Parts: sequence; C-alpha cells; structure tokens
Amino acid sequence: MSLPPDLSLSEWRHLGQQIHTIADSSAWWLGDWLIFGQEHYPDRYRRALKQTSLDYQTLRNYAWVARKFEPGRRRARLSFQHHAEVAAVSEAEQDVWLTRAEEGGWTRNELRRRMRMRRQTPEEPDERAVVHVSVVAERRIRWQRAAEIAGLDFREWIIRMLDEAAADDPVPGIPGPATDPPALGV
Repeated sequence: MSLPPDLSLSEWRHLGQQIHTIADSSAWWLGDWLIFGQEHYPDRYRRALKQTSLDYQTLRNYAWVARKFEPGRRRARLSFQHHAEVAAVSEAEQDVWLTRAEEGGWTRNELRRRMRMRRQTPEEPDERAVVHVSVVAERRIRWQRAAEIAGLDFREWIIRMLDEAAADDPVPGIPGPATDPPALGV
C-alpha cells in the first residue's frame, strides 16, 4: 500500500477502519467459503485450501467459528475474534457474552479476561470455595481483635472485610456477597 504524504489524520483513521472491516469480514468470508466447499466439492476441498496459502489450522478455525454462527447471529459491532472467543460455549451463553461485550464496548481481550474470570468464580450461590491465606502471627492477632470488637466470628469478619473492599469495584456479571458466608480456611 502506498499512501500519499499529505494524507490527513482523519483520512488515515478512516482508512484504518475500512481495512479492519475488510480484514475482519474476510475471516467470515473464508469460513463461509470453506463450509460451502466442504458441502459441495468434497473431492476438491483440499486443493482449494492450498490455493489460499493460509495455514490449514487457521482455515479450519475460520470454518469452525462460521459454523457456530449463522450469518443472522453474527454481531456486526463485534469482531470475528469476539465470536471465536465464545464459539465453544452453548448458543445461549454465546448470546449472553456477546451482548455483554457489545453493551460494554469490550475488546476481544476484555471478553476473554471476563470469561476466564467467570469460569474461576463459582456460579452457583450454594457452591463453596476454600481460600487459604498465610499471614504473620501479628497480623492474624490484630485481625482477630478487630473481629472481636466488631462482635463477629473471625471468618465472618474476614468475609465482610473482603466484601466491603470488593463493593468499591464490582465486576459486572459476578454476584455480590452471599447471605450465607462460604467456608474459609485460615
């Protein structure tokens, strides 16, 4: 690509947006093209793959994601990579995550991070997690005194302090404090 030296910043940005749109669309187009080839030309499919000069696994991934999302389910405001991040979960979960990403303006990396965080967080309120914390004796004694002054069981006090700290920066989609505190190994 050769760009004129007098290209304005707004023209340069607009061009970048167009290139991104074409690049993102090409992943969908290749996926759809591969699916069509598998269905209509199974004997010529491998030869056609060689014509693209793209990595076989990359092309398989394009086809896999395109199969997971019929054209009517694809979110125009989100990239192919957003869709690839959620392709392995159920359709209902795909829709939930894609909606969250759209509404939150999440990047693909942010979507990945939040999905990973959700997998690490118990989804059922009845699930319990055991957390082990190693602290110096002086700190534990100070915390136990603070719990006594507050009139709380030591574990209940720890959970309340953590919940209060987390309340300042809640994470969308992750439930707040449970009414029955989880078991905490300290």
